[in-house]
Amino acid sequence: MHESIDHDRRRLLAIAAATIAATQLGIGSAHAQSSRGFGVIKQIDAGLLSVGYAEAGPADGPPVILLHGWPYDIYSFVDVVPRLASKGYRVLVPYLRGYGTTRFLSSATFRNGQPSAVAVDIVAFMDALRIDKATLAGFDWGARTANIIAALWPERCKAMVSVSGYLIGSQEAGKMPLPPKNELEWWYQFYFATERGREGYDKYRHDFAKLIWQSASPKWNFDDATFDRSAASFDNPDHVGIVIHNYRWRLALAEGEAKYADLDKRLAAFPVITVPTITLEGDANGAPHLDPSAYAKKFSGRYAHRTLSGGIGHNPPQEAPRAFADAVLEVDGFRA
Repeated sequence: MHESIDHDRRRLLAIAAATIAATQLGIGSAHAQSSRGFGVIKQIDAGLLSVGYAEAGPADGPPVILLHGWPYDIYSFVDVVPRLASKGYRVLVPYLRGYGTTRFLSSATFRNGQPSAVAVDIVAFMDALRIDKATLAGFDWGARTANIIAALWPERCKAMVSVSGYLIGSQEAGKMPLPPKNELEWWYQFYFATERGREGYDKYRHDFAKLIWQSASPKWNFDDATFDRSAASFDNPDHVGIVIHNYRWRLALAEGEAKYADLDKRLAAFPVITVPTITLEGDANGAPHLDPSAYAKKFSGRYAHRTLSGGIGHNPPQEAPRAFADAVLEVDGFRA
């Protein structure tokens, strides 16, 4: 009885926090929030989280889950969603842990940015919505999350679109030094390894994210309104903790949680992904990325790569939404 009451109390506190955040974002109540570009933002308890997400298309349509990266949010897909929904797909776009209206159900939960933990969040999200299998598509952290799900739980992933290819890593691999030019591209990872970096990101997260947008997509002329719409999601109280832990964990400077150790061990073997996949790369991606030839053999199912031309950077769904949506439609028609 006590545990049930305590859980209900934590759930109500999480929803209350989401409501406050939603009000600050100008998007209404926590369970049916008006949001420019998406209509409503919904909330659902899933695993450790109350997940905020956008949804469009018929409820009985084949599900597609779109996953954003750092420092971006669900608005990366604002022009992809209607294209897919118009084709009859049920399109779901969740805020990852530490973004937007997504909240931890318990204040005692460790604010963990481990990639495997983020992937478990999305599997829990699918479970909460009673989705057995979905097409997954994402970039940056979102592509990594899709890769992990496709590798560890292929039965849950019908097909995948992954920007910048195969993004599964390990702490051991993160310890290996890179050539100086490549290390320079990861400057923020080293900044985040310091307490000054944590404090600086917390204090200047808006300016920091804007700098990353500009450097990762040097030919994308986004306006202030476009950036500010996404930047509001970084005001999540867990955002800084999640981001800092993620990058420190990658360099083995922060411990993860023991409950994910087996998953990390399996990922450290760099498993081949068997589900049908299309990888995308922008021709002007200013973020660290490999040449497609370096990862093509990590996909053993039906596979294709597309390089997007015209000055496309690190955020293809927002910079080239038609091409991104077309890739989702194409990969969904693949047969392994």
